[in-house]
Amino acid sequence: MNASILNIGDELLIGQVVNTNASWMAQQLTECGIRVREVLTIADERQAITEGLERCLKNADTLLITGGLGPTKDDITKHTLCAYFHAKLVEHAESLRNIERIFARRGYPMTETNRQQAMVPDCCEVIVNEVGTAPCMWFEKDGKTVVSLPGVPSEMKHLMQNQVLPRLKARNGGLCIVQKNLIFQGIGESFLSDAIAPWEEKLPSHISLAYLPQHGMLRLRLTASGSNEAALQKALADESRYLYEHVGKYLVGEDMDSLQAIAADCLVRHGKTLCTAESCTGGSLAARMTAMPGASRYYLGGMVAYSNEWKEKALHVSHDTLSRFGAVSEETVREMAVHAREVLGSDYAVATTGIAGPDGGTAEKPVGTVWIGVASANETLTRLLHCSDLRAQVIERTCNQVFSDLIQLIRKECGK
Repeated sequence: MNASILNIGDELLIGQVVNTNASWMAQQLTECGIRVREVLTIADERQAITEGLERCLKNADTLLITGGLGPTKDDITKHTLCAYFHAKLVEHAESLRNIERIFARRGYPMTETNRQQAMVPDCCEVIVNEVGTAPCMWFEKDGKTVVSLPGVPSEMKHLMQNQVLPRLKARNGGLCIVQKNLIFQGIGESFLSDAIAPWEEKLPSHISLAYLPQHGMLRLRLTASGSNEAALQKALADESRYLYEHVGKYLVGEDMDSLQAIAADCLVRHGKTLCTAESCTGGSLAARMTAMPGASRYYLGGMVAYSNEWKEKALHVSHDTLSRFGAVSEETVREMAVHAREVLGSDYAVATTGIAGPDGGTAEKPVGTVWIGVASANETLTRLLHCSDLRAQVIERTCNQVFSDLIQLIRKECGK
């Protein structure tokens, strides 16, 4: 089975809202063994929707649509689908009861506009949206399947996980797609490619390799397809052994989304805690830690000490150190890390100080100059980074390097 994804919404096209639906849906479909042929984002306009339907259904046998199902007049997906399938709108009793139940629970009066959301094309199967007011609509025609979902991410995900994906997976004839992600740090994409070229050339035809570089890290994704999931998992494990044997010193983790997730796993497994002391990253380290469920088990807290005055007051960096070496220095980041660990009482502390840009650089310390520090009770590691002059990239690369160094120190002291 193959599928296309059609995301509808002017807010997506103008960049007002980031289209997270597309990436999430594509990932879920792939995990179900369904190949995604195309992802298309279009305006909430009748002609654009009709053209999008025709284009996507030429390339795939299943089409998933999100957006344009709200109660307002500018949400026209349902009406366009009705015309496309030569249907008429009828009131769906169960959807109406669901909408009334939701409004009663929220304590709001239900208007006639809201009632219109219970109107659906008479040719579709309706899947009631238990967490929202816009129902999911399932169409079948000429061997093709079209599923229209609400654009609200929480509603779309609920319907996908509980209704849509199980149905599609049952139809897929047992095809499995299995993936293994391996995260590397400290080696560039071209160097890694050269190092593993003999192995890559001999990969079986049912296993593919993708390079996914990010600032300061590189992810390799192995994908295997077939009918026996256990055999595919074993095949990927067997192939991964080559990477551990030949480039293992650069491999920091596998089957996790990010370096911070690997760091968190290390902290939890060894019963250790962490705090953060940030200057140039402005709280990004803390945000990445606390974005993960269960962060309270290992993350104690952090400080953003942007000014020299606050570095002295909050982190006890000595005035003499700042005067002699400056805020962006090995000496300063070392004191930030050491004193943060002492102040917050954590097992480990990480610190950053640098010039993220676009201005503030000098001939001696240009934009992109960053010092990072990682401290434990036994050791304090420091590292100088020379990043680009783009602020977002400086912060991204710095965070990735901090978590990589933290992982290495924990493994050095506690084992894997």
